Amino acid sequence: MIRDKELHHGNIVEAATAEFMEYGFQDASMRRIAAAAGMSASGLYKHFASKEEMFSALVEPACQGLMALFRQEADDQSQNVGAGDLSAWETGQDAKLAVAYVYDHLDAFRLIVCKSRGTRYETFLHDLAVLEEQMTLSFMETLRKQGVRLKEFSEKELHLLTTTNISAVFQTVEHDFTREEAMHYADTLDRFFSKAWKEFFGY
Repeated sequence: MIRDKELHHGNIVEAATAEFMEYGFQDASMRRIAAAAGMSASGLYKHFASKEEMFSALVEPACQGLMALFRQEADDQSQNVGAGDLSAWETGQDAKLAVAYVYDHLDAFRLIVCKSRGTRYETFLHDLAVLEEQMTLSFMETLRKQGVRLKEFSEKELHLLTTTNISAVFQTVEHDFTREEAMHYADTLDRFFSKAWKEFFGY
């Protein structure tokens, strides 16, 4: 019975991913998903109570993992800077780390970026930008405590630039880059934004 349930669940995940990819969340059909998974609609609802719950099951682990990666990288940089090591700020690799993670979970992020309208995930890039903005402000404060003199800067401009930075990372998904193309682009982003942020903050 357990193996049957796991098999059914695997079939549902495969069918749901294909359905959402083709139709997007709003136009996806639970009946079509059930048919593709080889089961009745009522049987499908025994696994997922709603279309929203199903979509969330497909993307939530990837969302949480990426946010955890962002937080861990920010913590590591702050600890290094707090210990007097500024090399992490000198050679940022945030885009490469993010893109590598995204491409390890590409189906989930294709759903989030391209197919999530009508779900709470349609604001995911904005939510990620807000998190990045908060972490950047904290990091700037850590730099100041280490005696690094920074320019006065507009937090409104910081918000817009952070949003632009996050959006740039996910352009690889929107434009269907291969992993190799995406990683090359991520390296370009890191070099571009590393210099741009230093100019913005005056460091």
